[in-house]
Amino acid sequence: MMSEQRFFPELETSRLKLRNVNEEDAEFIFKLFSNEKICEFLYDEEIFTRKEEAFEFIEWNTNPEEKGHNRWVIEEKDSNEQIGTCGFDLWDRTNNIAEIGYDLWYEFWGYGYMKEALVEAIESGFTNMKLNRINAYVALGNKKSTNTLESLGFKNEGIYRDKHLFRGKYYDHYSYSLLRKDWY
Repeated sequence: MMSEQRFFPELETSRLKLRNVNEEDAEFIFKLFSNEKICEFLYDEEIFTRKEEAFEFIEWNTNPEEKGHNRWVIEEKDSNEQIGTCGFDLWDRTNNIAEIGYDLWYEFWGYGYMKEALVEAIESGFTNMKLNRINAYVALGNKKSTNTLESLGFKNEGIYRDKHLFRGKYYDHYSYSLLRKDWY
């Protein structure tokens, strides 16, 4: 009997586990998205002020196989500590394109954790979702994120002008892409 195709399976690296977010992650999700340092360059949503917002985020990402988008919680294997999230959104199945997003708790910045998680997520996107193109959008001032994407082979295609309206102001973002042919 053939097993059903999974677009968003649990993933593992040498140091990390990536698993789809669930209600038990509410405390961490709230901690992450209510932190100003983490949310400094996230112009697509207001900083969380109520724990209910964490549950709404989790609900939005529940049943990823049906919905066609996900968010993995990134856990450090040795400690089982939750350190960040990443996942795919805006999956265009006709053209095999999706957008990747990610965030990491600041105490873990600079250790290569996000790059390690993204390598596995990207591989899963190309293999399990059969993507041809992965998009990523980064606020202009977010140098850590642009460095991470460029180290993974993403190409900066220019500036996506006025991408997000946030608190009455429009914000430009760099538009990055990674093509299957660039990865393999």
